[in-house]
Amino acid sequence: MIRFDDALALVAEAAKPLGTEPASLAEAHGRVLAAPVTAAVSAPPFDASAMDGYAVRDADLAELPARLKVAGEAFAGASPGMTLPPGRCMRVFTGAPVPAGADRVVMQEDVVRDGAVAIFAGPPGTARHIRRAKSDFAAGDVLLDAGRLIDARAVVAAAGADVAALGVYRRPRVIILGTGDELAEPGSARVIPGAIPESVSYGIAALAREWGAEVVARRRLKDELEAMEAEAARALDEADLVVVTGGASVGERDFAKAMFAPSGLDLIFDKVAIKPGKPVWLGRAQGRLVMGLPGNPTSVLVTARLLLAPLLACLTGRAPGEALLWDKLPLAAGLVACGPRGTFVRARRAGGQAEPLANQDSSAQRALAEADLLIRRRRGAPAAEAGELVEVIDF
Repeated sequence: MIRFDDALALVAEAAKPLGTEPASLAEAHGRVLAAPVTAAVSAPPFDASAMDGYAVRDADLAELPARLKVAGEAFAGASPGMTLPPGRCMRVFTGAPVPAGADRVVMQEDVVRDGAVAIFAGPPGTARHIRRAKSDFAAGDVLLDAGRLIDARAVVAAAGADVAALGVYRRPRVIILGTGDELAEPGSARVIPGAIPESVSYGIAALAREWGAEVVARRRLKDELEAMEAEAARALDEADLVVVTGGASVGERDFAKAMFAPSGLDLIFDKVAIKPGKPVWLGRAQGRLVMGLPGNPTSVLVTARLLLAPLLACLTGRAPGEALLWDKLPLAAGLVACGPRGTFVRARRAGGQAEPLANQDSSAQRALAEADLLIRRRRGAPAAEAGELVEVIDF
């Protein structure tokens, strides 16, 4: 049994990006850039109006009120290259090219129109309302660095740079195998004596997608070793990562590791000194990564958040630390001393504090839904009083 930090280091060492591929802008959201994004155009490509109004020369507003004949109009999308004659003004709209010779755009609210003449009664102020060419970025500028998670803002920047496709890391294909004779599909357990709804594979699938995985399949397995071995071999053939839930203890029918033995399972670590989630393990079989998670709902989600999320981060081209951004919050209530295993206490944010939940049972599901924080308690830590700062992570 190893410490949590040692397990995390082994996760980072084992999980490497799976290669790259192009993705269109429409498909890129949630992916990780494998190559920087370089602007193909400048923005703005020309001096552009930041307001609906009138382009003028400062010299023509030296004496007020000024009456200037309107020389024409420029709308967004018009070709640049127009020139403003002295003693004239030009009607321009937001995004339109500002004619050469103009020093500013006066907002339309500050101008009175009299037929073909625009009347400027008062001083225009300090704002020029012109977006200068290349003031945002120039063609050839690097806008997004490799390793950047592509969010909505990154998509806008890439599209604005006239880039249609991005080089991204490939999504890991994940198969989730839930083990246990007692499990039944949600919606059917109520009519099967002795059955309980199989819930954890749905949660693991959701978490895996949140961290960039492509969930190929979720399969529920009976505790029958020969059939499980066949399903393990099948999953290894189809996925980059296989996640097994349950069957990781020492019972007579706990076959989570045994099912991979014919495929040459090589364990990277087996059991981690954390609570909940001690039975978590990681290995390789047939060149694929296999992670074993506990079967209890809270245990499986806690260990998945702490170890599966960093694993997926690494596989998708991110740093493992991006999955574990620790913060500190004051405790809303005291905590008892921590034992020989590091403990992750389920909690919720309340008034800027971390409030531990009353129910810390590893099988709790209602409390799991209420938790949005994990409080990290290092092994051997003394009792903590209300108000004391503790390490927390979003859950």
